[in-house]
Amino acid sequence: MLSTRQKINAMKEVKTHEKDTGSPDVQVALLTKQIEELTSHLKKHRKDNHSRRGLLKMVGKRKRLMDYLVKHKPKNYASLIKKLGLK
Repeated sequence: MLSTRQKINAMKEVKTHEKDTGSPDVQVALLTKQIEELTSHLKKHRKDNHSRRGLLKMVGKRKRLMDYLVKHKPKNYASLIKKLGLK
């Protein structure tokens, strides 16, 4: 689980305006941070299948959001990939 401070830091990098908390860019950034944290957890606890399922759901959701960005906002997609170091 991400702390409030971690969420704020992730949002600062990608938000489009001051009160942006729900745009696809911000959602992808938050999901990426959660995925990174859960991945490190699963490296220690290999048999935690409940968390593994949650991780797979998060990865799928992030992929759907990224597909949306590719279709509707390609400039935002390109800058988001660079900022988060994806693909």
